[in-house]
Amino acid sequence: MHYLGGISGNGTLTSRGKEIGRTFYDFDGFFSQPVGVTSCGEIQLAAPILKEVFGRKDLQLLTDDGRRLDLTFSERKLPRASDVAHVDVTGELPSALRSWRH
Repeated sequence: MHYLGGISGNGTLTSRGKEIGRTFYDFDGFFSQPVGVTSCGEIQLAAPILKEVFGRKDLQLLTDDGRRLDLTFSERKLPRASDVAHVDVTGELPSALRSWRH
């Protein structure tokens, strides 16, 4: 597995095409054969909204730069009143090394 770097920014959390809320994201990217590019990291949004969507499997992040990323929560429990959650990320991840910060 090869570490590519990180990406971060803002976007809109959606579910089945419906907007849920604005979020900040900070993800790390990795490359491995034969899987390709994978990613994981954190999303941050208002605690009440995060509590409402935590554990759902139908979430996507539409980043402000136009990428659509599929999110899966990697933790089993959300700490009380938390506004941050760890996620695994798939979808339209950058494939070029220069797109990831080092």
